[in-house]
Parts: sequence; structure tokens; C-alpha cells
Amino acid sequence: MTYVIAQPCVDVLDKACIEECPVDCIYEGDRMLYIHPDECVDCGACEPVCPVEAIYYEDDVPDEWKEYTKANVDFFDELGSPGGASKVGKVSADPAVIKALPPQASHE
Repeated sequence: MTYVIAQPCVDVLDKACIEECPVDCIYEGDRMLYIHPDECVDCGACEPVCPVEAIYYEDDVPDEWKEYTKANVDFFDELGSPGGASKVGKVSADPAVIKALPPQASHE
């Protein structure tokens, strides 16, 4: 199991979660952040710092955002498991389901 970033993160990319992650497993795409399912150690440090409440434990993702579990996995199809987001930087690999979303309203 792992944590999943869902729809509220799209076009927000706050990155507070990145600062809290002790294993550097939160990667940045063009439109949202993604948690690597194999690198995440399920510590939960990222969840409470997310200002838009976009991070859920995999079993707790709301039904309307279940496709984000797959999107978080699909983001890493070509990237693989590089062993840390900081050495990779921003990756233009948002899955088609994320690319197809209309621009999201600001949460400010």
C-alpha cells in the first residue's frame, strides 16, 4: 500500500509534501505531484501538510478520485524507480487522464 495524490493537487503543486517526505518519493509532473508507489514507506508525513487535502492512504481515496491511484502508478511507467525525486527534477510525464483535465480553479 501507499499514499496517493488526488485531484485537489492538479494545477496547485504546493510542494509542502515534498519538504516533509523523508524518503524523497514525491515527484513533480507538469500539472500535479505523484507519490512513487514502490519508494513510499507509508509514513504519512505528507498527508497532514497538504494545504488542499489531496493526499490519501490508498484504501481511503474517495470514490470520485479512484482513477488517481492508477494515475500515480502510470506516471512512473517510463521513469521507473530512480530512487529519489530531487535528483530527477520535474518530469513531463503526466498520464493522459491528468493532461486531459480542464484547468483547475485556484485553491487560494
